[in-house]
Amino acid sequence: MFAAFADRDAKGKWFVFPGEAAQTGWQMDFREGGSETESGGPRGGRVHHFKAHYHDIVPNQRIVYSYEMYLDEARTSVSVATVQLEADDGGTHLALTEQGAYLDGFDNPGQREAGTKELLDSLGASL
Repeated sequence: MFAAFADRDAKGKWFVFPGEAAQTGWQMDFREGGSETESGGPRGGRVHHFKAHYHDIVPNQRIVYSYEMYLDEARTSVSVATVQLEADDGGTHLALTEQGAYLDGFDNPGQREAGTKELLDSLGASL
């Protein structure tokens, strides 16, 4: 499962904008001190931006990163997330912990939880 986060091709199968949204750019430097950016949104609509920085990576165990979300030029949130992976009865248990600051009414914890659930469902389907 670690490769689904670490390998660009594997991550590209699940870490995408939903529905008919267009991805307009994606860069990934998966290493401690590296960064990742992704932009996209509905065709002709507002552009969403994801800007992440990787702080701690232990292969097959842990990924700690912070990220900012933007809607066009407005920063909508800042978060710190930890992905923990643990072998579990022939599979892998994934625990995701996130602390977010949602700014100026653009986003809220319920919306983030729903979006994260969609991404984790896509991750599961890609595996």
